[in-house]
Amino acid sequence: MKEDWIECTLGEVFKTTSGGTPSRRNKSYYEGSIPWVKSGELDKGIVDDTEEKISEQALKNSSAKIFPKGTLLIALYGATIGKLSFLGVQASTNQAICGIFQVENFNSKYLYNFLLFSRPKLISQGTGGAQPNISQTILKKLQLPIAPLVEQQAIVNKIESLLSSLDSGIADLKKAQDQLKIYRQAVLKKAFEGAYSNKKYKKQTIKSLCEVVRGGSPRPAGSDLFYNGPIPFMKVKDISRNEGVFVNQSEHSIKEAGLKKTRLVNPNTLLLTNSGATLGIPAITTIKTTFNDGIAAFLNLDDDLLYHYYYWCSNTIYLRNLNQGAAQPNLNTIVIGNMEIPIYDDKREHSKIVQEIESRLSVCDAVAQTIQDSLEKAQALRQSILKKAFEGKLLSEEEIAQCKAHPAYEPASVLLEKIKAEKVK
Repeated sequence: MKEDWIECTLGEVFKTTSGGTPSRRNKSYYEGSIPWVKSGELDKGIVDDTEEKISEQALKNSSAKIFPKGTLLIALYGATIGKLSFLGVQASTNQAICGIFQVENFNSKYLYNFLLFSRPKLISQGTGGAQPNISQTILKKLQLPIAPLVEQQAIVNKIESLLSSLDSGIADLKKAQDQLKIYRQAVLKKAFEGAYSNKKYKKQTIKSLCEVVRGGSPRPAGSDLFYNGPIPFMKVKDISRNEGVFVNQSEHSIKEAGLKKTRLVNPNTLLLTNSGATLGIPAITTIKTTFNDGIAAFLNLDDDLLYHYYYWCSNTIYLRNLNQGAAQPNLNTIVIGNMEIPIYDDKREHSKIVQEIESRLSVCDAVAQTIQDSLEKAQALRQSILKKAFEGKLLSEEEIAQCKAHPAYEPASVLLEKIKAEKVK
């Protein structure tokens, strides 16, 4: 299927160079009109505008340079390594981006898709620790399978057709994910509006039902006098990263000496994060634990069987709308204590409601898992499509025959000689 293909390094075909960053100490450098692309902006397929723009003087006094419209940009550093975009306008870039110049006898979208396919390989070749990077040398040594130019266009057309269908399916799956979130809240909202019981309820404040307290942290943090002992010490992260109703472990621990600086609660205590970006996440601890002041605990519930019911109540209240802070939102114990939840005289109703909630949400969880599995398969399928494309297996024999019948068809070896001659010229 690759009868007229040829393979060479990317550097044999393309000219590449990276950009640069003008000195931040000179503010006038960033008051110009020349678009200046950063690697975080390589996420739209085509870059038409940039967050920052630089001046002509900035170009003269730095390694930044102008790339022509149509240049393919690839990120070389960090979390964005291997990300790609075409330039929709003339622009400069920082040094974390490599520009690959257009070649007259090569389909740029063919190269784009090949680099998209090669991204995992490039990432694996990245060097460095916290900030891995690939060099232009690594990029230029990348083996590039070259199809005849007519076939390149046919491959690009088929990739775009298949990936368009795949993207449409992914969009539907993500829409279904969003609908599940809405459905979850609807289940909880109905539960606490009496939809799952034919008995009357009355609204009561949290503080009339139990005591709400915040934890504390022994100081100084990390001190061997207080920390790394046998007693679990929960932080917000232990709850926010927890999946499900129950939490049974903590990343940190304290010693007996630290107990005076925090709180110790028994198993089956409802905990609630009360500050920061993860405010309002509930969890029921199944272990005896201490916790910091980013967590509130509900103590002395009048019925141990109610703790699960309180959990779902916490899930249905729009806690973020009640936060008492701005940059660092938080809920104090007074605000939490004044919240109202529906309470039934017959305590058995609470258990019944919990069963109704969990029955519906278990179905929801199963659907959510199916969607997640499908999204992962879609990503694998995307890579499979690209793999077949550059193995010469994506086009059918009939499609290849149509390419060969095209009057402009010529083997890739002839194409490569033309490219090399043009490069020398």
